[in-house]
Parts: sequence; C-alpha cells; structure tokens
Amino acid sequence: MKYIVDINGARRDVHIDGDTATMLDLADSATLTPADGTPIRMLRIGDRVVRIVAQRGESRGSYVIDIDGHKYPVDAVDERTRAIRDMTAKSAAASGPAPLKAPMPGLIVRIHVAPGDRVEAGQGLVVMEAMKMENELRATAPGTVKSVKITPGTAVEKGTLLVELE
Repeated sequence: MKYIVDINGARRDVHIDGDTATMLDLADSATLTPADGTPIRMLRIGDRVVRIVAQRGESRGSYVIDIDGHKYPVDAVDERTRAIRDMTAKSAAASGPAPLKAPMPGLIVRIHVAPGDRVEAGQGLVVMEAMKMENELRATAPGTVKSVKITPGTAVEKGTLLVELE
C-alpha cells in the first residue's frame, strides 16, 4: 500500500508491503506497536526503536507526533485520499499571501528567495532541517517577498516568522 506522508511541509511517498517500509528508495523492516491504553507507540525501523506519542488531529490521517519532546505535524493518507485533497485545494481560492512561519523547531539550511522576489503558490522559499530531514517550506499563495527574517544556520522555534510576503 502506498501512503503520501506530509511532515512539516515535506511530502514523502511511503510504500508498505507486509512488514517492510520503503521511503526514498530505502527499504527496511518496520513495525508500530501500541502500548495498550496509552497514546504511546514503539516504532521499530530496522534495528532502531523510537518511542513516539501520537495524537489524532482534526482530520482523517492528521496527527501530531511527539518524539523526544519535539512535536511534529504529520498528515498520512493513501494515494486516493491525497489526490482528492490536492484537487480540492487547487479549486479553493487563496485568500492572499500568508507569512511563512516555522511549523516546528529546526535549523535553517537554505533560503531560496530575497526581498522583492515574486513567488508563486507552491514555490519553495526556505529549506529547514528537522528530525534529521531537510524540509522545503513553500509559499501557500502567490505574492512578493517583503522581507526575509532569518539566515542560513539559524536555529528557530515553532512559529518563528521566516519570510514576510505581500
């Protein structure tokens, strides 16, 4: 089964076949074991075991995952559901450019825009590293970059203003 997983704006395809999970052409055994009566899960990928706390979000496939005290928004749905959501999002009218804020704590790796740059919806603005993964943060609507509030190498907290658009 193929799932489309969005973690902090980064989209990954995850293929599950029995007890094998494949992501980014890397395959390994994977199991998720619940601790009865609690939101705690033990995630085993190969030889590595991670204790996570998963809380359901507002919509189907939406979760907030807590790993070692850091919370990460995750959206994990099958291919069909993702395609329907993407088509619905394209038909919804954008209300205007929103400021780009850090969706989780992390380290700014690269900045793709400068003040005065014109950006389109879906265009990558900033690359942020979190959970040992690089995540490209994208514009939600077209606009012009008003200001860039961070520099590469900056550690940011969740909610930090990264790029102002107008």
